[in-house]
Amino acid sequence: MPNSITNSKFLSSEAGVDLLARSHFLNQGTSTTTARRDELHTRGLLPCAVETMGLQKKRALVQLRSKSSNLEKYMFLAWLRNTNVKLFYRIVIDELEEITPLIYTPTVGTACLEYSHIAPFLAPPGVPDGLFLSLSDLPSLTQIIRDYRPFPFDESLTPQITVITDGSRILGLGDLGVNGMGIPVGKLQLYTAAAGIDPRRTLPITLDIGTNNEKNLNDELYLGSKKKRAGDDEFYPFVDAVIKSLHDVYPNLLIQFEDFSSEHAFDLLEKYRDNTFCFNDDIQGTGAVILSGFMNAVRLVENDILPTEHRLLFFGAGSAGVGVAKQLLDFFIREHDMEEEIAKKRVWLVDSKGLVTTDRGDKLAKHKVYFARNDNAGQQYKSLMDVINYVKPTALIGLSSQGGVFSADIIERMAELNKRPIIFPLSNPSVNAECTFEQAMIHSNNRVIFASGTGFPRYTEPQTGKVHVPGQGNNMYIFPGLGLGAILARPPIITDRQIFAASSALARSLTDEERAQELLYPSITRIRAVSAEIAAAVIVEAVREGFARDPEALKLCRGHLNELKNLKGPRWHSLVKYVQGHMWDPSINDLIDESYYFGSRI
Repeated sequence: MPNSITNSKFLSSEAGVDLLARSHFLNQGTSTTTARRDELHTRGLLPCAVETMGLQKKRALVQLRSKSSNLEKYMFLAWLRNTNVKLFYRIVIDELEEITPLIYTPTVGTACLEYSHIAPFLAPPGVPDGLFLSLSDLPSLTQIIRDYRPFPFDESLTPQITVITDGSRILGLGDLGVNGMGIPVGKLQLYTAAAGIDPRRTLPITLDIGTNNEKNLNDELYLGSKKKRAGDDEFYPFVDAVIKSLHDVYPNLLIQFEDFSSEHAFDLLEKYRDNTFCFNDDIQGTGAVILSGFMNAVRLVENDILPTEHRLLFFGAGSAGVGVAKQLLDFFIREHDMEEEIAKKRVWLVDSKGLVTTDRGDKLAKHKVYFARNDNAGQQYKSLMDVINYVKPTALIGLSSQGGVFSADIIERMAELNKRPIIFPLSNPSVNAECTFEQAMIHSNNRVIFASGTGFPRYTEPQTGKVHVPGQGNNMYIFPGLGLGAILARPPIITDRQIFAASSALARSLTDEERAQELLYPSITRIRAVSAEIAAAVIVEAVREGFARDPEALKLCRGHLNELKNLKGPRWHSLVKYVQGHMWDPSINDLIDESYYFGSRI
């Protein structure tokens, strides 16, 4: 991806040297050569040893692993990210299985709860964690967005993607206000690690419109507005103004909505999805990754039940639950040519009041109406067990944030009804998971097909010693590749077909060895390769729909769509290679063109 700069006003030599020496994007630390130190006039500011990045990484990992808590590890990694970007991402990419739970779920939940107490210690002064926009900023939004430059200013490195939240529904933790900034920051780290989005081209945003969290309101250290959340009459115009200002400054910016309250999440997606380059990861990303896992689960049980005969029971009817349910309809509609109304009848929802029906007697939230049942003959089912006995589901999917609600008797009943029950406890963090992998294995007599939202350890059968690997329906399998593909294809909107293409590509990305192990998802260690395939599939679909606007993407795909539809063959591999060529890697020495600052080398 070209990053060179050719036109700009030159800084003074002294100012340029200072930027080069101190920027967390440009700092090389102890790997800076002696000649470079002379050029930067920093000789003597570091010990004389000149180290490889490998040795720097070794030292950092020793320090990381010496920390006694995951929160301390989170803070150490945040400081590293904000002082030496290349070293940070080298560690994340090389040690993905170890680091991902520390920079995102589950540790990010703890970090968000403590954010106002730890924020000043996550970065040196002057290095922002992200962009905070409050209601009082309304008259100056455009200028504030223009002023956000957490790297030496470079006209070719305008943001490509923003993750934006209002902190109203952080994971399963509720309204955390500005403490939710850890979520956009964490998501964008995964965009870089998993899909090679240049870290300089990411923009974390938290909207501060107050909080209804009394603990925050009474905390003298809380960093946000100590006011109750603004009502809809202020909320929607403010979001409109933010979106307009973002696109005034960065017209091609991809916007990812994240962790808004259920009603606001659906309303914003409905409002913007057909006219704005955006998507909602809670609704569409979660749905897409679970759809992929479900596709592979269906293949594992196809000798026992026809794909079109599955009955899906969702425990949890918030934005994530309904979003996943709608996404799974695509399995029936696009894969098996079912009519939408018929496909919809393969889904049942359960909320805190029981089975969601049209005649339950309460006013249903708008997003629940679509799946509300009207074939219950006036009967109401309140407990989960009652609903299971009524529906006899083949798949039980949890998005309730109620830890342990899939109890032993629930799992055993699912195993009675199905030779291989499909059970997906998807709530995050781990304390909110509806059951653990071990519980699911024990109470299904080791027959469960399992995927969770948070990571669980492998399970070893005591009698046989056979090891079972749990599936993890982690959104990071989908959103990085989806985002990268959309950025490269440059469609004006992200469509349901593009998201379905991402799901299908993920499902197909399993190796023969992974299929033999009956895995639902590929090894997380292959995430960059998988993201490249997902991005390529999104590009193909954007071209197929006539939405792609990038000349190179059009050139690679036009006239070859039939050849590309099976995601294999020489032209497909060329497209994947094209995507990989646009993925930033910390080993690439492309973080600066010094002529931008000095007009010639120092």
